Parts: sequence; structure tokens; C-alpha cells
Amino acid sequence: MIDSFDYVVIGAGSAGCVMANRLSADGVTSVALLEAGARDWNPWIHVPVGYFKTIHNPATDWCYETEPDPGLNGRSLKWPRGKVLGGSSSINGLLYVRGQHQDYDRWAELGCSGWSYDEVLPFFKKSENQSRGESQYHGSGGPLHVSDMSFRREICDDFIKGVAELGTPISDDNNAADQEGVGYFQLTAHNGRRCSSAAAYLKTAKDRPNLTILTHAMAERIGFENGRAHTVQINHKNVPRTLKANREIILCGGAVNSPQLLQLSGIGPGQLLQDHGIDVVVDSPDVGSNLQDHLQIRTVYKTTQANTLNDELSNSWQKMRAGITYLTKRSGPLSMAASQVYAFCRTRLSNNRPDIQYHFQPLSADSPGEGLHPFSAITASVCQLRPESRGSITIKSNDPNDHPRITPNYLSTELDCQTAVESIRHARQVMATSAMRQHIKEEYVPDPRAQSDDELLNQAREISNTIYHPVGTCRMGADSKSVLDNELRVRGVAGLRVVDASVMPEIVSGNTNAPTIMIAERASDFILR
Repeated sequence: MIDSFDYVVIGAGSAGCVMANRLSADGVTSVALLEAGARDWNPWIHVPVGYFKTIHNPATDWCYETEPDPGLNGRSLKWPRGKVLGGSSSINGLLYVRGQHQDYDRWAELGCSGWSYDEVLPFFKKSENQSRGESQYHGSGGPLHVSDMSFRREICDDFIKGVAELGTPISDDNNAADQEGVGYFQLTAHNGRRCSSAAAYLKTAKDRPNLTILTHAMAERIGFENGRAHTVQINHKNVPRTLKANREIILCGGAVNSPQLLQLSGIGPGQLLQDHGIDVVVDSPDVGSNLQDHLQIRTVYKTTQANTLNDELSNSWQKMRAGITYLTKRSGPLSMAASQVYAFCRTRLSNNRPDIQYHFQPLSADSPGEGLHPFSAITASVCQLRPESRGSITIKSNDPNDHPRITPNYLSTELDCQTAVESIRHARQVMATSAMRQHIKEEYVPDPRAQSDDELLNQAREISNTIYHPVGTCRMGADSKSVLDNELRVRGVAGLRVVDASVMPEIVSGNTNAPTIMIAERASDFILR
């Protein structure tokens, strides 16, 4: 059975939902939106703290794992990626961060014309419905709700004061004129509920007669005819189907799935494809390369008082009370994002702009979904904003159901190793400030006995984890080796674009959901023009 549409959008994540909405807005252009996962009916998706229930859950998460990484002393990491309407925006930490102005100006310097900060700012604003209202840097009336955090604690306020003691200014907006500062995150949430890209962009569009949304629809290959992408082979609820695109196929699978599907379809490193029995459509060596991610070092400190969420949620009655508070007031612990306080700071390795970011939480756990520690503690997770390490995504076979090989190559450059050491030292300095030392009983992670650079680097290799920001595997650029041109069209074929975090030539200085939505707004403008 072959169904025909003007546009076929593969992947209903942060970018795909935007594309489906914008391209079908005229009520005439026919659009098919494909999602390998289910509809976003799981109630934990919409409760902000519900990421504890959806990450590592095969009903909502692809449950990827990396290859053993030499930079992490041979450890493999779990890599959550959303497998549901809304994609990773349905299981992420809800934090609204755009990055630094210089990130986008750097893209332009690399040859990505049309992507400087002044050129992308209108598309950030277009997407946004800012609870504080419209301003020079923010928009109102857009689909994506951005709101202030209602959940605050004294120990969070003291962390802000502690970071400020070290010279970082207190800030109330990391997305305005200057990112540097410490303060409370804003969230992609509205009235205490998550605002995923599905909630933002599909809620008003899903009933359009010209928009067809197919869930449990696994894209297996893109078909080409005379150098043009024209069909998508899918498995829809265990039934093979073929969808034809009269205008374009738009791949929005993300930094893992997009290069995987391109390789399965014959676009990628020629020898890799031939090794797996795949006919080469375009020998494009950089498909799957240039992988970048933020690696977080989760420093945990036991506290002197029972004033953290480890204490507030330590028994069934307290958990029930938190649930009642959320149901009746849409507030309390269940309204929390993954982190409460940001800090964008400069280490001694960076003189001109922040090179590390904190995600501070008044709680501690070994990882999301594994339960809180049975003692009073806080977490100050710190990550390098612009790592130099580069990895890759490559298929392991020609079977679309086989997860690809994920090779991050974390901590593989001297700067990345130095920054990891500086990050731990900086966190210790924060905890020693007058604002924070009253709260600190002892350092729990990393090992407080680690003091030398070599010892601290080894601790970073032992305890670091992904902070879930993979990008760059289908980079855009003006050079002939780039996978995409500057309007995100795949080089070497017609009728095919990639629109998601994989297009970034370099990772942005912060969380990646807001930039990915901006990329989709920008791409839809390219197409509609």
C-alpha cells in the first residue's frame, strides 16, 4: 500500500512536531508525521518530575547504550532518547536554555550562513510564549510555554549566593544579553505540566484534515529515484507500508536515529555501507561523525541538616502528601524540573565566556529512576560547555531494529581533561564558601581523598555521565564534506532534509531542546519561503 503526501516528516520529537505544525498550517498541504513510539498518553510524561519514570523505560525510551569508552575507564553509559510523541522533549528535564550568542556566531564563522545569533533570535522568539511577556530577547504568543520555577528551597538560594561569592553574577535570565550568571532555571512548563514539543505544536494541529500522525511507525529506509528521495518504507504496527513524498522527506530522528537511517538508506561512509550489504547512494563519510555531548560530573555532598528532598520524600506518607499537593495545587516536589539552579561560570581555562555549567538539585541519587539516597544530600552537577572530544554513530548491521554503535570518545582531548579537573575543583570551592559550608557535612562523590590533577581526572573518568545532549552527527556547512548545506538539505540528493540536533556543527553552550526547536522553526521558514 502506498500513501502519498506532500511532506513526510520522520520522527515526532522536538523538531518533528514543529515541522508537522508549520508545514500543515495552511490547511491544504498534506503532511505525514511518523513516530516509532506511542502517543504521549503516559501520565508521567506530563508531570514534570515524571522523567524519573520515563527515562530508562522501554515504553518511552529507546534505551541506547554506548560502547565501552576508554575515556571513562572502559565504562558504557545508558543514553536515553525519547521514543514517544514529543521525543526527548517528553522525557527531558524541562530546562529552557538557548546557549550563548557566540555559539551561533561561531556557526556562521564556520560557513553556516544564515545561522548567526541575530539571524536565529527571531525564531527563538517565534517559538516562545514567555510567562514574563515579550521583550528584546523573548517572545509571547508562540506555542512553547516558558515559565518561572515555582519550586524553591533555602539551600538553593544559598547555592546561588555561594557561586556569587566566587565572582559569578546573580542572574534571572540566562537567555538574555549575557549567559554568564547564577539563578533559577526557566522551564518548558505551563500550570505545573510539562510543555513538550507535542503538547506545544501538535495539540492545536492534530485535528487538521491535512495532517496524518502515525505512531508505532518505524521508518526503515528512504527510497530514491533518479537522485531524489521519494519514498519512506515503514513498519506500521507490524504491517509494511510505503509513504511517498511529492515534495520533500524531512528527517527529524535526532543525533542517533538520523545518521542511522541515512546509513541504512545508502547515504554515509561508502565502505561501512558496503560492509553491511547496502547499496551506496551517496558516499558521505561524515554521516555519523562529529558526535558531541555534554559530560556531567555529578558531585554529591551530604548535608548537616534534614533539609533536602531526600528527607522530604523519605517515606510513603511524605510521597503521598507530595502527590496531593501536586494534584490540588500543581506545585511541590512533583512540579520540579531535573534541576533547579543554573550557574554558567568561567574556570581559569576560560577568560572571555563561561566554559562550565552547573545543574544544582536539593537531592541526590545514583541516577534518574533509581530512587533517592537514604541520607540528606545535594547534587551539584557540572559539565564542560564546549567539549573538543568527537565521537561517532555507525550502524552495526543493515537491520533497522539493531541499535547503532555509539562511540562518544569522552575526555579524549587535553582541554576536556583539564576542564574536568577544574570543574571538580570549582565545585569544591563553591561548597567551601560562607553561604554553603554551613550546609556541608562531607563530600560523598567524588572521593574526597582525590586531590592531585591525576587523581581528580581519574575520578571524572569513574563518575561522569551523559547529560543527554548528543548533537552534530549530520552537520551542516558550506564545505563539500558537510552532510547538509546551510538550508539543511542532504548533499548529493534532492528532496531530503535533516532537521534536528544532529545538524549542529558545534554543540551549543547549554541544554539542547530549545535550540533544536529553533532549528525546526528556521527550517520550516526555509521550506515555506
